[in-house]
Amino acid sequence: MLMNSRLGSLALAFYLSAFASLTYAEGHAVGSVLSSPAMQIATPAHAVLIDLARAGDRLVAVGERGVIVLSDDNGQTWRQVQVPVSVSLVSVQFVDTQRGWAVGHAGVVLATVDGGEHWHLQLTGVQAAEIELKAAQDDKAIAADTEAADMRISNAERLVADGADKPFLALHFLDAKHGLVVGSYGIAFSTQDGGGTWYSQIGHIENPSLVHLYAIAQKDHLWFLAGEQGYVARSTDDGESFAQLQSPYNGSFFTANLRGDGALLVAGLKGHAYLSSDDGDSFHSMKVFWPTSISSSIRMPDGTVLLANQAGGLLSSSVPNGEELNPVGKPLGIPVSSIIEAVDGSLITSGVTGLSRFSHLTTDVPE
Repeated sequence: MLMNSRLGSLALAFYLSAFASLTYAEGHAVGSVLSSPAMQIATPAHAVLIDLARAGDRLVAVGERGVIVLSDDNGQTWRQVQVPVSVSLVSVQFVDTQRGWAVGHAGVVLATVDGGEHWHLQLTGVQAAEIELKAAQDDKAIAADTEAADMRISNAERLVADGADKPFLALHFLDAKHGLVVGSYGIAFSTQDGGGTWYSQIGHIENPSLVHLYAIAQKDHLWFLAGEQGYVARSTDDGESFAQLQSPYNGSFFTANLRGDGALLVAGLKGHAYLSSDDGDSFHSMKVFWPTSISSSIRMPDGTVLLANQAGGLLSSSVPNGEELNPVGKPLGIPVSSIIEAVDGSLITSGVTGLSRFSHLTTDVPE
């Protein structure tokens, strides 16, 4: 796979990168991967799996080449399901036991209404580019800054010309109807009807450099974005528009989460993590224990945020410890792209080595 040169310095695995050309080694072009179902593989739990979600008691993992696998026994066994595309999927979320979405390369948005058993295509990069071009043209008529409006149209025309090569990297659905998906070069689209109709949000997000957007977090009516080059933005109108915030760091943030006390935590490149207790008005540096990029975080039932880095190190941020970031147990010994807690309390991780299950955080040997 070809990695975009802008992302070379991020030191992330290939699944977090934006592609200059979405062409697979065996010669499949974008058009074919959008119309070719994901290949069924013999050991799907050992595939490159990038993100994890809970659909009630069920676990769902998504990854390279459109692979989606399910577990109904807390990650002990996994089975692959049919997927209509074979592009890499990088983020997944469920709002209840049945309804969920997954996003990935080629501007793909997939949806399910039966707990992940079946998936249907809601959006592609080709459609997204056309939606943005029309929105940019329509908005020019009411734009106060005509130069900026013309630049937006020019960027939209490039999106159309490039085709479906821009990946979505994160998503957040508030409920079964309202959701936001974001990705490389500042692409962002929202839906108010569960994905039946999509609207471009690019013109409503302050992102002058069109940096990649990696993470979304939400606190009541406040929404937050985090991304490349230390980008942080906040929405005070339920995700309708975002204003860029003063960043505490010029390196990329790959994850954002809210602690039980409402504090915002952003983390990413080289293990850097920052905490804001005033909804993004200011950030305080958290001690770096390992200079390894932090790739994922989850909020635990007690309000603690658990973070994982690419070397399998786990860190926690809890309310009693304030601005401290504390190591948890022994390093897992495997690269981690995503973590989730199963209903039985075990920890499930995904990454380039596939899926692993840990019943105790003190062990460094997966089950």
